[in-house]
Amino acid sequence: MTTTDPGPVPARIRRDRMLALLRERDFVRVADLAERFDVSEVTVRGDLDALQARGQLRRVRGGAVPRAATPAERRFEEAEIAAATQKRAIARAAAAMVSDGDTIVLDVGTTTTAVAQALAERTELTDVTVFTSSLTIALALESADPRLTVVVTGGTLRSKQHSLVEPLAGLVLGTINAGTAFIGCNGIDIERGVTNVNLPETEIKRMILRASQQRVVCADSSKLGQVALAHVCDLDDVDRLLTDDLADPDLVAALRDTGLEVVLAPTTP
Repeated sequence: MTTTDPGPVPARIRRDRMLALLRERDFVRVADLAERFDVSEVTVRGDLDALQARGQLRRVRGGAVPRAATPAERRFEEAEIAAATQKRAIARAAAAMVSDGDTIVLDVGTTTTAVAQALAERTELTDVTVFTSSLTIALALESADPRLTVVVTGGTLRSKQHSLVEPLAGLVLGTINAGTAFIGCNGIDIERGVTNVNLPETEIKRMILRASQQRVVCADSSKLGQVALAHVCDLDDVDRLLTDDLADPDLVAALRDTGLEVVLAPTTP
């Protein structure tokens, strides 16, 4: 009785099996995978690169390891000093999108606070209205009064981020039609979309998205490929991602392949 060779395993199935092995071992070698799946090491490297671009693992010399878990929520002051150069670059790019007479919404976060600081420095900018649920953003824009009008949503204080959440915040956000929203996040992934580390602010982010015509995510390159606790929105619900030019090219390419516009802000002005 003769047997029929089933042929090579399809790439999708092979990659799923590679991920299953990685979950068991915490490290997989290119040479071992090539032998196990009866493919070349070049093919294995291509598989691992594709999985990394989807944010499902991290490539290291000779193989791959699991993607690092998103850390727990940090206090604003701790997060502010992380990737500060990248956040300033993103802030400059975001502030350049704002024109006289615009109405915008600035979400809570260290990157969006940097956007507020960049807006305040644009002394030629006038007649801009900024809605925010962030006390740090309101204070950052205070020096720009009366060129910029700041409307704080109100709500219950979250001291960890100096932010305001429900109840009350939705009363303001549910009645406005802003031009552009600048949203912060803890992760942006091609499969899981935009995610955030805590639930109360996630609901406010969704309200901000619904209240705005153009939706821009501001996330430094360390957030790409990461997945946090709470789902904010899918990538289809976002018009643009502003990140920095230190971002992994494979991750950027994977995000662009979804149709998302990705802008790389230069870290050296």
